[in-house]
Amino acid sequence: MPSFRVLGHAFRAWRRNLTWRKHEPETPYIADLLSGAPVCLHVGASDGRHSYVMTQVAPKATIYAFEPAAFSFAVLKLTVAWHGIGRQVTPVNAAVGDKPGEMVLVTPRKITGRMGRAYAFVAEAAPDGKVRPDLQDTGLETEPAQVVTIDGFCEERGIGEVDFIRMDIEGAELIALSGARGVIDRDRPHVMLEIHPLMLAARFGGTAEQVVAFFRGRGYRMFALNGDRLEERFDAASNQPWKDYFFIHPARAARLPDGVFKARMAA
Repeated sequence: MPSFRVLGHAFRAWRRNLTWRKHEPETPYIADLLSGAPVCLHVGASDGRHSYVMTQVAPKATIYAFEPAAFSFAVLKLTVAWHGIGRQVTPVNAAVGDKPGEMVLVTPRKITGRMGRAYAFVAEAAPDGKVRPDLQDTGLETEPAQVVTIDGFCEERGIGEVDFIRMDIEGAELIALSGARGVIDRDRPHVMLEIHPLMLAARFGGTAEQVVAFFRGRGYRMFALNGDRLEERFDAASNQPWKDYFFIHPARAARLPDGVFKARMAA
């Protein structure tokens, strides 16, 4: 039986999803990316809000939702069940990285005393001192996290083509992309990626520029919201702790549904 805390969190997430409340401003643009019956990977799924959106804009999609935290994974399973989308969404209790194995999931404690579950990140070991450079924290909790690679997971499951990847993993972008090179080079999926420049530098020894270079070196075009306007970008914002970006490959442009991305890619 789930705990009252899990039940309460899942109920709030379920209720928010029904009205699309507390979703990032980029979320509606998922409808301009998905069509038909795609395979989608939701990496850093948390309570599953983006998985839910994917099922609404692509009712025949198959979605694998990766979430390493025990608490959030329990919430994810409940929200998937309550929304009745279990035939489409498969929760996977794992983080995504550059090699399979086990890491530590670090969850900072906020100054309110509550756990900052949305700010949890994987590490080889728990950090000393301040947990995150972009958050006021007063400590941390850790738990073991199973790690898979996207390439290995797709090979094991016999996934022939990945159409869309949503990734929000608090600075682990480069290691996750490293473990997804085969799938990205093979399928050129659309990617909605939250880049965390401060966490990349502080906890993973990387940069936002390296993330952008990963995609641009493969021929992808990059887009982001500027206010309420979607614009093409050539770099990542360095003055923000995190921001969402869309990466679209020209080879996939003709298969996009009619919408803003198809129009931008034709320009």
